[in-house]
Amino acid sequence: MKAKPLNLELLKYLRKHNLEKKFNRQLLILRNNARHPSLHTEILEPKSRKIYSFRVDLKYRAIFFVKDGEIEIVDINDHYQ
Repeated sequence: MKAKPLNLELLKYLRKHNLEKKFNRQLLILRNNARHPSLHTEILEPKSRKIYSFRVDLKYRAIFFVKDGEIEIVDINDHYQ
């Protein structure tokens, strides 16, 4: 599955928190197998909106949805704040 390029704000966030390498590794896994155990992929509430998250690392998660067979990352955040 393809993934849309990240917007500039999300790229800056990854760089600021030194997450680029981890994020790229997890995105590659997501593109090949969205149910891979290391991603801890989950659907967010309300489930009818079909918005998902996957783990970048133990602290950070990426929020995404799939449209027309393409992954779009809409946010990356600290899961515990």
